[in-house]
Amino acid sequence: MAYKIENRRYTGSKAKLASWIMNLISKECTGNTFADIFAGTGIISSIASNSFKEIIINDFLYSNNIIYQGFFGKGEWGKNKIKRIIENYNTLLSEKISNNFFSENFGGKYFGENDSKKIGHIREDIELTKGELTKKEYAILLSSLLYSVDKIANTVGHYDAYIQKNPKDNIFALDCISPVDNEKKFKIFLEDTNDLVRNIKADIVYIDPPYNSRQYSRFYHILETLAKWNKPALFGTALKPAPENTSEYCKTNAPNVFQDLIDNLNCKYIVVSYNNTYHPKSHSSKNKITLKQIKSVLEKRGQTKVFRKSHKFFNCGNTNFDNHQELVFITKAGQI
Repeated sequence: MAYKIENRRYTGSKAKLASWIMNLISKECTGNTFADIFAGTGIISSIASNSFKEIIINDFLYSNNIIYQGFFGKGEWGKNKIKRIIENYNTLLSEKISNNFFSENFGGKYFGENDSKKIGHIREDIELTKGELTKKEYAILLSSLLYSVDKIANTVGHYDAYIQKNPKDNIFALDCISPVDNEKKFKIFLEDTNDLVRNIKADIVYIDPPYNSRQYSRFYHILETLAKWNKPALFGTALKPAPENTSEYCKTNAPNVFQDLIDNLNCKYIVVSYNNTYHPKSHSSKNKITLKQIKSVLEKRGQTKVFRKSHKFFNCGNTNFDNHQELVFITKAGQI
């Protein structure tokens, strides 16, 4: 198979809501430039590229940025060359592969022993042969590895922990992503969002920040480690590296950070996604920014409309959210 941008498990993914959100934007907003500044999976940007002349896409996770480079990045790449490399990787025999950083740490936990050896070997080889690849080819191969790894991980959809049973083994296969053909539209960033908005201008800015205490850099630490391949020291049962790249939106100061963001947006329309998980059973799922706070901040920038849709929330855990809804705020802001 060829992976599409939406073919991954991701907490808060908008894959099932993307069409509804983009329909609202098309009815309520006008313009040529669309900025997706907490892009996550990238699905919203992917769909928006069908309607807008320029797409600004940003996320502060390195693994997500590599995926954007693979799907949307500019540059030459050889389709047959990538196909040949992937076919060669898929002929690897685990018994002929030595243990490596990936298998020694994650084998028998997040992945089967044999599969983890293959994953680590492939990642090391991509790095060793980087000089023979274009920047685009390197990003495509890494993105393909990230998607293929995520598909078989012994988890509930994130890497905060692994399932306490022996993982299935000998099931790994490397499949290629399917890059888009309108890459000239995209400008890709790897920045803190509050810093980025001080230096960009767009007609429409779409905002889907984290709202609770769950840090995405911790949830997806294995994908971050695999993408960076910095082989960090790992700690605890979940085998996480030392904390880095943590978001202020997951902390008690989130309302002030959100206020700063909105105050510094240079755009005509502000579109904010929000899910009503403010009173869940799990403390870590409790929203750091309330519905009232978001509405108050947005209304100071301009006339704000609120749209609601019932939605089964993908939380990767056991928490039940009764009457869960996704809310979309659209503010006619006027540029600063």
